[in-house]
Amino acid sequence: MVLDAQIKAQLNQYLQMMEGDIVLKVSAGEDDVSKEMLALTDELASMSSNIKVENATLKRTPSFSVNRPGEDTGITFAGVPLGHEFTSLVLALLQTSGRAPKEEQSMIDQIKDINGEYHFETYVSLSCHNCPDVVQALNLMSVLNPNITHTMIDGAAFKEEAEKNNVMAVPSVYLNGEFFGGGRMTLAEIVGKISEAPNPEEFTNREPYDVLVIGGGPAGASAAIYSARKGIRTGIVAERFGGQVLDTMSIENFISVKQTEGPKFVANLEEHVKDYEIDVMNLQRVKRLEKNDMFEIELDNGGTLKSKTVIVSTGARWRQLGVPGEEEFKNAGVAYCPHCDGPLFEGKDVAVIGGGNSGVEAAIDLAGIVKNVTVLEFGAELKADEVLQNRLNSLPNVNVHTNAQTTEITGDQNVNGLTYIDRETEEEKHIELDGVFVQIGLVPNTEWMDETVEKNRIGEIVIDKKNATNVPGLFAAGDCTDNPHNQIIISMGDGANASLGAFDYMIRN
Repeated sequence: MVLDAQIKAQLNQYLQMMEGDIVLKVSAGEDDVSKEMLALTDELASMSSNIKVENATLKRTPSFSVNRPGEDTGITFAGVPLGHEFTSLVLALLQTSGRAPKEEQSMIDQIKDINGEYHFETYVSLSCHNCPDVVQALNLMSVLNPNITHTMIDGAAFKEEAEKNNVMAVPSVYLNGEFFGGGRMTLAEIVGKISEAPNPEEFTNREPYDVLVIGGGPAGASAAIYSARKGIRTGIVAERFGGQVLDTMSIENFISVKQTEGPKFVANLEEHVKDYEIDVMNLQRVKRLEKNDMFEIELDNGGTLKSKTVIVSTGARWRQLGVPGEEEFKNAGVAYCPHCDGPLFEGKDVAVIGGGNSGVEAAIDLAGIVKNVTVLEFGAELKADEVLQNRLNSLPNVNVHTNAQTTEITGDQNVNGLTYIDRETEEEKHIELDGVFVQIGLVPNTEWMDETVEKNRIGEIVIDKKNATNVPGLFAAGDCTDNPHNQIIISMGDGANASLGAFDYMIRN
């Protein structure tokens, strides 16, 4: 038995929602992964009369495909989709059986209209919280469009193949044999990359907004909802709805919600936004903002939006080291998410750069997977909470170097080491490594704004108690501002405050 009693009880409810028959075509060998896969597929078949299992010869062994009778749907799981990918399997079963997906009809139509042959393959780890969104999006595209296929590949089950393709970060997506993209991608992002871009005139011809929110994270969603509740014309333009929260593993400090995960939290945000008349323009990057009679917001696609007031909530991103080798070996040994990419470094030596809470938590997580972890902190001592430091110091396979200034990440095709200067002795030292995890904080996404908007020395937008900037009618909220604390709950309050400030400004002006 692969599934425990609680999961089987939940799964049984889902399987009753199937609307047609399913054939699982299984390609198995004598290895342990094949045995576990066979146990899983047999267990599924025993739970529903709609599911049949057939032996087959597929491209990879062990693997199985999910099909309608007499038809290859194009969905394959290479490995055993448990852990975070179990939901991907359940959705594949339901959607292949004919269950309608919970997507807007416009997106479904756009997927069905995609022309050409698209064969996707995604390398994942079962502990990766970003991977399922990519797998589920590509599986859905395969269900809706016969010209699209997708295979999920567990990098741990197909370790040699993953290493041969230099997969050192997940999810890693390949299209027709060529690298397509890495990291979390939404369905809209993937479809946007292979279908025709919207006409810029679609944006330029829109009526001016009362409030236009730039950024779709917690601050932006909150600002838009508060604005829409006032009955004024509201829009959101976002490069990526959800922002950095999409890459957050566990959220345990959002008061009233004991625990959730970033993607689930963002899905709830999006559903709440959809309850109001808010014009959401996702996957659109703002290039420039200028104030004339109204604010004019120029997009990368050439379109222009107009609004009486603007709330900037563009958030922040992982801060990079800015040393030689970091950019060259990104996704080839340089990583930023220990939860996602840690399993790919099993039994290897890695470094974590950064001695704050994020860095020490990453080192603790990685210590249970890798051979050895070296923590490098620029300052004279670690900055993490004492309880985390005590846990770190109890681990036998962790080394800590303080006063360590990283100067270069070295490698050939992949990372093979790291050079740093001991700031006490000024001696240059080198460590042989297979991976480097960078955990040194955040940088605000404000470089696109010109000097007319006041920012502090690290690029954060300066705001007052109403979240107003120095430009009349321009407000800002969340991690892109000089608010001293970067927390989801604070960003959402910030967005609400900015919206109320913008509404007050319109009343008085």
